[in-house]
Amino acid sequence: MTGKFYEEPIDEYLPQNGNRGYRVSRYELDLTYKVASNRLAGRADITAVTTGPRDRFALDLSTTLAVSKVLVNGAKAAKYTHRQGKLVITPQQKVPAGGALVLSIQYTGTPKPVRGPWGEVGWEELTEGALVASQPNGAASWFPCDDHPSSKASYRISITTDSPFYAVANGVLVRKQTKASQTTWVYEQPEPMSSYLATIQIGPYRKHRLETSHDPVPMHAVLPPRLRANFDHDFARQPRMMQVFIDKFGPYPFEAYTVVVTDDELEIPIEAQGISVFGANHCDGRRGSERLVAHELAHQWFGNSLTIRQWRDIWLHEGFACYAEWIWSEASGGPSADHLARTAHQNLSRLPQDLLLADPGPQFMFDDRVYKRGALTLHALRLHLGDTAFFDLLRAWTARYRHSSISTEEFTDLAEHYSQTSLRPLWDNWLRSEALPQLPSPAAAWTVDMRSRRRDAAG
Repeated sequence: MTGKFYEEPIDEYLPQNGNRGYRVSRYELDLTYKVASNRLAGRADITAVTTGPRDRFALDLSTTLAVSKVLVNGAKAAKYTHRQGKLVITPQQKVPAGGALVLSIQYTGTPKPVRGPWGEVGWEELTEGALVASQPNGAASWFPCDDHPSSKASYRISITTDSPFYAVANGVLVRKQTKASQTTWVYEQPEPMSSYLATIQIGPYRKHRLETSHDPVPMHAVLPPRLRANFDHDFARQPRMMQVFIDKFGPYPFEAYTVVVTDDELEIPIEAQGISVFGANHCDGRRGSERLVAHELAHQWFGNSLTIRQWRDIWLHEGFACYAEWIWSEASGGPSADHLARTAHQNLSRLPQDLLLADPGPQFMFDDRVYKRGALTLHALRLHLGDTAFFDLLRAWTARYRHSSISTEEFTDLAEHYSQTSLRPLWDNWLRSEALPQLPSPAAAWTVDMRSRRRDAAG
């Protein structure tokens, strides 16, 4: 590539994000953060492979962070520019297609959220500490990256901060060292992770293990001591929730699961890979947010392990997580999934019918109708297939695409193998039409499932 640094956008929903010419396999981030002054100093070592011969390479990085040094394959970069959220690097020597590209970038600054159509996302100060909530394009607020959901890599995140504070990042804590007034926390995330799912959480926290006699997955809580009693009540059923989701969705895709509760209130909970973050207001001692606990846990399968390739397919994250809320309600003695689906359908019928679920557009990307209609699409599919085939499909979906990038077409193609008739009319009505279809009757689903059970028994 020569001349002006411009290409067609990788994703039409986020045309400024994502980069071509390389594929990242690993990020190693060494960060130092001063809580009182909200000052961040970092070095990012990025390992990639080039996908074509190029004169220069770009990374996403907020201009609130100042770059002081750039190395390419161990040599000082011939040139770099940093403007409008892009760090553009010119190596001294052109890297051939398929060649190793190792970038080392040093930077400092006062991190701030990235402002966009969906509000502010990324690094955010708390009353005491900080949190990172990057969906969909806030990762560049705290480290240089290829900020696109299809770009998945392993991570090592080292964060040094003031010793009174607890620091959490994705993956397993492999080292903790305190010197004088600062503590360094080093986390290793071996499973591939999209940049928007990388996170750091810092606060006046303590860590606790959720102890049960039947833990299928190690689960931890990191929270202020004042919220411990409320947490123990509100999240008491999470181990059972984990078991239900493993049964319905397949094996949990990561080594452990951590819930962080901030000392501040948050508008909504936050998902990250292997981590969910709730505000103090979500820990009320009355289980008032248990459906959100289910929603965020389900994202570990749908969103974190299986991550969309393009943002237009966001229903594959949010529709599945919303449907998991209904599955948990059904499994825990609450209203059935069918009852919740029909209530949601009635509510949606009163709203404007101007959304295509398979391509809602950036303005409707996080519209609640995407969540609910996505869940309704799955319920319609469940009613068509019957429970046996439907949950077989979900387990096959999470197994086949574990830690991979996904698309709507891949899901619909796989689902066809679990139906006795073509699913094209269902997909056309629910995914590709604006009008809200009617839900099949539950009696029809019972008949389908009984036929499936008899066929399985006979086979």
